Amino acid sequence: MAALRKKFGEDYQVVNTNQGITFSAQVKKKRQRFVEKNGRCNVQHGNLGGETSRYISDLFTTLVDLKWRWNLLIFILTYTVAWLVMASMWWVIAFIRGDLSNGGHEESHIPCVANVYNFPSAFLFFIETEATIGYGYRYITEKCPEGIILFLFQSLLGSIVDAFLIGCMFIKMSQPKKRAETLMFSQEAVISQRDGKLCLMFRVGNLRNSHMVSAQIRCKLIKSRQTPEGEFLPLDQCELDVGFGTGADQLFLVSPLTICHEINTKSPFFDLSQRSLMNEEFEIVVILEGIVETTGMTCQARTSYTEDEVLWGHRFLPVMSLEEGFFRVDYSQFHNHFEVNIPPYSVKEHEEKSSLTTANSLPAALTSSSPQLGNSSRGGRRERLLSADYADHIDDKTSRLPSKLQRMNSTKDEHHWRGLKTGSVLPGGKASSTGDLPLSIQRLRSSSIPVVKKEQLDEQVQLLSLDGDVEECEMDKHRLPKAISTIYAPTPVQIPSKGGRPEDNLPAKLRRMNADR
Repeated sequence: MAALRKKFGEDYQVVNTNQGITFSAQVKKKRQRFVEKNGRCNVQHGNLGGETSRYISDLFTTLVDLKWRWNLLIFILTYTVAWLVMASMWWVIAFIRGDLSNGGHEESHIPCVANVYNFPSAFLFFIETEATIGYGYRYITEKCPEGIILFLFQSLLGSIVDAFLIGCMFIKMSQPKKRAETLMFSQEAVISQRDGKLCLMFRVGNLRNSHMVSAQIRCKLIKSRQTPEGEFLPLDQCELDVGFGTGADQLFLVSPLTICHEINTKSPFFDLSQRSLMNEEFEIVVILEGIVETTGMTCQARTSYTEDEVLWGHRFLPVMSLEEGFFRVDYSQFHNHFEVNIPPYSVKEHEEKSSLTTANSLPAALTSSSPQLGNSSRGGRRERLLSADYADHIDDKTSRLPSKLQRMNSTKDEHHWRGLKTGSVLPGGKASSTGDLPLSIQRLRSSSIPVVKKEQLDEQVQLLSLDGDVEECEMDKHRLPKAISTIYAPTPVQIPSKGGRPEDNLPAKLRRMNADR
């Protein structure tokens, strides 16, 4: 037995039957509410000590706050005691003046109050005077000054008592607490997704046709917690945002509305999941305030939801329908809801999973896109830059030729050099090169162009590359146009022998032109 209780907890009961040992369901203790469903606060004040006198100083509010049975008792007792006291005072005056012994026997005796012979007659005289009935049989004579003074005191005291008690009863009857009875809240709150966001929702409604002016709703989370410093805060109150920043807390309550609290990083339910909801202990207090349209008095309605009354993965049924000429509200479906499919984990867990998924997909995207970047973007950029550099280099070397050769060369190959500067190729897919010139001019140009070392070109390619990948640069060299690829290959320079000159190999016409120059 002890082992079973240790394993399953104290709330489980072991039941022995003929069929064997079975375990009953977990018995959960009744939840102690801070605010009842009807809005009454379950708080009692004790050990006030000398502070009780503060209630006497505000006697009117104290009487209004009392229950109706105590108000009625105080009302009856106050009038009864006042009547008896005043009737006794009239009886005492009649007794002192001898009206009780001589009344009705001597016609020469003038009493203070006519026809008052005993206490019942004195009591009837007071009632007739206080209620201003005035039957005319009992009256005060002019020979009784003390009776006149008592009559004035009775009138003042009666007015004060009437104003106090009748005013107290009127205020208590006109209190808007009963107006709050016609403001409805749903029995349960639900958690579901709305507009792609996890939200805590409940429903409010107004049963009367009269409106609640300037209706506003607020929510408080009541939950005990412990601070990082070790301080324990019992029933700590935390505000729940129901649209304070957007104005959604200001209600136009002519039909049932669903109040929504978005669960985000600022919400105290940020780490609340379906599993943790079963182990949490909290209470959500809902406060609806507004001005009663008919009386102009402020009305407040309250209710609360415990963790057992918050349902995960549910949504309220619609209650509005369009009839012929008006909208109809079906309050039979006001508290009903249905189950929907939502993830069982919290918003915090959802964001962590989303961040991990994004972090894992980013390297894969970079890996898949890197060959295209290396072969197309950087390769094309290198080709354009090298083509422009080589074209500038050729232009500088061409200026060393004779003027007539330069003119002949420029007319034929001008568009070739411009195309090289912009990285373009000739029609047909061939890049421009010196192979289009005559053989003798090719030899002159090859002798005038210095040999470009491959190591220097590799350094230029490395400067233009984004990642410094030598192997990738080598692959790009093979993709360059034919005119540029000649730069990488060592150009064989034809060095003439000591016994001859290069001009000897030229045609006769070119030799004469060079000789004239």
